[in-house]
Amino acid sequence: MAESTQHKLDRVRPPRVQITYDVEIGDAIEKKELPLVVGILADLSGKPEHPLPKLAERRFTEIDRDNFNQVLHSIAPRATLQVDNTITGDGSKLNVELRFKDMDDFEPVNIVKQITPLRRLFEARQRLRDLLTKLDGNDDLDKLLQEVVSNTDGLQEIKSARPESEAAAPEGEGEAPAEPQA
Repeated sequence: MAESTQHKLDRVRPPRVQITYDVEIGDAIEKKELPLVVGILADLSGKPEHPLPKLAERRFTEIDRDNFNQVLHSIAPRATLQVDNTITGDGSKLNVELRFKDMDDFEPVNIVKQITPLRRLFEARQRLRDLLTKLDGNDDLDKLLQEVVSNTDGLQEIKSARPESEAAAPEGEGEAPAEPQA
């Protein structure tokens, strides 16, 4: 009879943890293997919005590489903190709330997009990068922008033509208040 793939893998690449014990059945000694099952209890939600169920009501969740993002989404980890506002440089604090629903949410760009003042700076940086791309090889546009920058009266006109809603938007708009630190 042919050896099954599972037993072939055990022989070729044995599992890292093998717990065996010897059992006497009659006069014969048999080797029995105990399966390794590990359960880890952890609160991975950070500061949850809704209270977690009681420990006795919680169930084990099997996590592997195929369902990791689904498990992360169901846990809904959240972090609220208060950090120094180095953008304004006035010594104030910035309330930050970070939510993670996918492994991609841990990427620096996605974290920046969750913090309103940083998101605005990042968007401005992207617009400047797009402008530099358009300027590359476009001498007419480059000349026009040089004229606008050198003309201070034109700059004042542009500033006065800026929409009121854009000028009056507060810095911390859309930020959730941070919980007080203990």
